[in-house]
Amino acid sequence: MRYKIVLLIAALAFGIMHVDAKNSKVTKNVNDTIYNPKIVFTGVPNKYEIAGIRVEGVENYEDNIIIGYSGLSIGQRVEIPGDELKTAAKRFWRQGLFSKIQINVEKIYEDKAWLVFNLRQQPRISQVNYLGMKGSEKKELSERMGLVPGNQMTPNIANRIKQIVEKYFADKGFEKAVCNVRQREDLSKQNEVIVDIDVNKNEKIKVHKIYFTGNEVLSDRKLKRTMKKTNEKSDLLKLFSQKKFVRSDYDADLQRLVDKYNELGYRDAEIVSDSVVTFDDRTVDVHITLNEGKRYYINNINWVGNTVYPTHILENVLGFEKGDVYNQKLLNKRTTEDDDAISNLYMNNGYLFYNLIPIESKVSGDSIDLEMRMFEGKQARINKVTISGNDRLYEKVVRRELRVRPGDLFSKEDLMRSAREIAQSGHFDPEKMDIRPEPNEDNGTVDIVLGLESKANDQVEFSAGWGQTGVLLKLALKFTNFSMKNLFHPSSYKGIIPQGDGQTFSISAQTNAKYYQAYSLSFLDPWFGGKRPNSLSVSAFYSRQTGINSSYYNNQYSTYLNNYYMNGGGYGYGGYGYGYNPYYYGNNYGGGNYYENAYDPNKYLQMLGITVGFGKRLKWPDDYFTLSADLSYQLYSLKNWEYLYYMNNGVSNSIVLGLTLARNSIDNPLYTRRGSSFSFSIHATPPASLFGKKNWKALSEANTDAAKKELYKWIEYWKIKFQARTYTPLNNSERWTVVLMTRADFGLLGSWNRHLKSPFETFYVGGDGMSGSYTYATETIALRGYENGAFTPFGAEGYAYDRFVVELHVPLMLSTSATIYPLVFVEAGNAWQSVKDFNPFDLKRSAGVGARVFLPMIGMMGIDWGYGFDTVYGKKAGSNYHFILGQEL
Repeated sequence: MRYKIVLLIAALAFGIMHVDAKNSKVTKNVNDTIYNPKIVFTGVPNKYEIAGIRVEGVENYEDNIIIGYSGLSIGQRVEIPGDELKTAAKRFWRQGLFSKIQINVEKIYEDKAWLVFNLRQQPRISQVNYLGMKGSEKKELSERMGLVPGNQMTPNIANRIKQIVEKYFADKGFEKAVCNVRQREDLSKQNEVIVDIDVNKNEKIKVHKIYFTGNEVLSDRKLKRTMKKTNEKSDLLKLFSQKKFVRSDYDADLQRLVDKYNELGYRDAEIVSDSVVTFDDRTVDVHITLNEGKRYYINNINWVGNTVYPTHILENVLGFEKGDVYNQKLLNKRTTEDDDAISNLYMNNGYLFYNLIPIESKVSGDSIDLEMRMFEGKQARINKVTISGNDRLYEKVVRRELRVRPGDLFSKEDLMRSAREIAQSGHFDPEKMDIRPEPNEDNGTVDIVLGLESKANDQVEFSAGWGQTGVLLKLALKFTNFSMKNLFHPSSYKGIIPQGDGQTFSISAQTNAKYYQAYSLSFLDPWFGGKRPNSLSVSAFYSRQTGINSSYYNNQYSTYLNNYYMNGGGYGYGGYGYGYNPYYYGNNYGGGNYYENAYDPNKYLQMLGITVGFGKRLKWPDDYFTLSADLSYQLYSLKNWEYLYYMNNGVSNSIVLGLTLARNSIDNPLYTRRGSSFSFSIHATPPASLFGKKNWKALSEANTDAAKKELYKWIEYWKIKFQARTYTPLNNSERWTVVLMTRADFGLLGSWNRHLKSPFETFYVGGDGMSGSYTYATETIALRGYENGAFTPFGAEGYAYDRFVVELHVPLMLSTSATIYPLVFVEAGNAWQSVKDFNPFDLKRSAGVGARVFLPMIGMMGIDWGYGFDTVYGKKAGSNYHFILGQEL
């Protein structure tokens, strides 16, 4: 190594002072001009004025840029030989762009000298090869290093590559990974090299045993639990925790040990020594020596500098009293971290420049006096609010959601609420929002910068399914940035639709030709009128479902029996695809007329409905609450509809008034980390039957179509629903947060008149919770682990239900293009045929795993596997798979 350093110094000195020997011998004196003068380095240097500078050997740079690198200029007087030329050569070396540097004196005339910079560029990268690693590792390392063909390759870059690669694999547990960076001349390209990055990962290193010395207060087991990322490979209590040894994680765990002691009052606790010793080729032993020190308690707390809030208020917020354990972690949380910390008390009132420093003013024995030194500063007002990255919405649409406005006092709470409202809008990537204050203490103002990244939020659904009546097609379009006011101004369109006002317009069509058709249309304006957050919604739908001819089922059964007996009691070829099975060749029904024979136009259910709703954001109890009302009309027309238990023929009508009180404080609609949501709704029809003179008892007991038509001409019911969710983060990561979600729901469907039980709006409970064409005027409720509708089969319609869920969400991918997270769930619920039978403790249990995937143009999709533990209507549930499309409400 020393030999190499000596050679490098010698080469540098030679490059600085080099004068071409061949040219030195051929010196001329023409008219007193000396060409290629001989420079004597042992003599007295002479002063010359630089009359000209020429650059050789560099093709990709302008001469004036190269001359600028040297620090020399024409007209400058320098000594030759002298320090100025040495300094110029060193400047070239520091640039790292050149592998050869020579400064020659081309000629001298009187006291003027002409210089030549003879340089050679560092080679450029022609190709990069990654050896000894997986494709995903190549991609990630390539992004980290930024190596692309055409970049220059220098010794510094080679060292940087080695450091980045070895650290990358060390963080993955390959502590002994070795990276070699080799350069090969590319013979097809001048002055370019092929770079080979060759990695030998060696074995992944895990922790064999962790040994503690000096600990008495905390046991080895408690200390090991405190270490989050450094775990023994044989520790079954941390079965799913990291077992690999990563140096950076280990250092963080050492600090966690000290923090744990500080939390318990052991202020002087320290790591005396630690060592990592090789146990075998794949594992290491960790030895940690501790000095716990003694436990400290708080004596007196004095406040200095507070004028805005009196001492007794600050003491109540802090929550510490004389004699309490000196918990430094809790002290930090109560002063800065908690939502109701002292810092937020000030910052929510404009005191952005506030600063609080707890000082240990006196330590006596095991007691500590704290002095809370306060700098309140002056209140900061918002100077301006800057929005960048918004290319979807009109800026006024973004600004109306903000709680921070120019001229207002700064409030941290309002800033965080503004971030939540922008995330909730769905038009921007919540994982890439950069919302921050830029304070200017000199003039007491603050600028708010909102760095946003737009994301596609419109959705297109095209799906196809197969049922007993053939192919079922669905096309749905959802535009979440609609602009109704621009509908008749095509010049303002962004693309093919009017956009910019953040309104939602949805249209969908689902059809199975003659058998089933459904159409829906909806519009939502979250800021109706544009001045207040009052929402207006309008929706309409129409559907027609046709029944199956009874002869279709009879002939199916006859064909089955014929094929069975023709094959000697077996299935053979006659039962599957080659004989008389109508599913394949249609010999029984005439090929293409097979489905025509199943169609029965005398059996149908038609539904038509329209709803108008109005919502308002409340200010009390807080402004997370909303109150909404809706009025709807629905028409049901049935003919020989044998799939509905209470009614088969006739026309029914209903007018329903609904009220909903809701509160929503979740932080992100796609992957929620914290917050809660609940809603309580009441929907009811007018109790007209209570004021009439009809004999409702007689009509309900008469089992005739005429009686049922009269009985259900106007539907009456009341419906109460409650839904609640909470989201609790289980770790401190701002992005990759593991979340515990809890949920509780119940619903009741009752009647004003005990003889007039509604045949519609019942609950269809069990399975994936997705509504389809084979659920009739019902509300679908998921209960995974059981088949669809398992709790409410035909003749046992659901008039009450409850459901309780606990889910663990683990983020896997959170990006603009996709959101993916697996989940584990346990849930329980049930359904009842009458409100009076409702029993929230009579539950059917299940558990399972699943995953959710959100794609911007498609929406939320998922798959769950659930296992039902209980028996429902005599059938054991067992294992069931559930496919989910759309975000469950």
